[in-house]
Amino acid sequence: QAPESFPPLWNEAAVHVLRGRMKGIQGHCNSCYMDAALFSLFSCTSVLDSMLFKPFLLCDRNVQSILRDEIVNPLRKTGFVRAASVMHLREQLTEKGQCSSFTNAEKDPEEFLNLIMHQILGIEPLLRLQSGSQEQDCYCYQIFMDKQEDLVIPDVQQLVERSFLSSELKLVEIPSCFIIQMPRFGKEYKMFSKIIPSLELDITDLLLDSPRECCVCGDVATLECL
Repeated sequence: QAPESFPPLWNEAAVHVLRGRMKGIQGHCNSCYMDAALFSLFSCTSVLDSMLFKPFLLCDRNVQSILRDEIVNPLRKTGFVRAASVMHLREQLTEKGQCSSFTNAEKDPEEFLNLIMHQILGIEPLLRLQSGSQEQDCYCYQIFMDKQEDLVIPDVQQLVERSFLSSELKLVEIPSCFIIQMPRFGKEYKMFSKIIPSLELDITDLLLDSPRECCVCGDVATLECL
């Protein structure tokens, strides 16, 4: 445990602390979905650090302290988290949630995020999406798309844009945090062998009613051709 708070890792410090053997979050008993999600959310960014400290309306302080002191702080301090620490969190999620299999079964990351952010910590939804005239609030966006032959090794920018286009979605507002789940794959099938991380994400074309430049004349556009 590391009750003292540590900032997220940056640049050379991130490489020094996180690279090498016995680094990251130790996997155990189908925990990979949670290990990867927690590493992505906290190792090198402070965007969601409010989850660790803020007294939200429905906040479960026990779960919050386990997340902060047994997982996030050790990860940022030493670059390693024991499987027992994640299991402690999984046991609490099983107790607080409606599902009894959080300690042994593989879950969808979205199910884990909805449980810990909404039901346990009481965080407001991070995303507002619109499809047609319908709005929906959510905590993360999972990329759904058909196989496209011209995308061999895509980057995240391409996948997000094409997924929004195929699903006819728009962002109602600029999100404070944009959690994106890559396309699903199993042991028998992978949609892409590799996905290149986009270090920046341009959401100009994804925003609803956002002023944009006409690609023909350069003035403010009034029509959009999908």
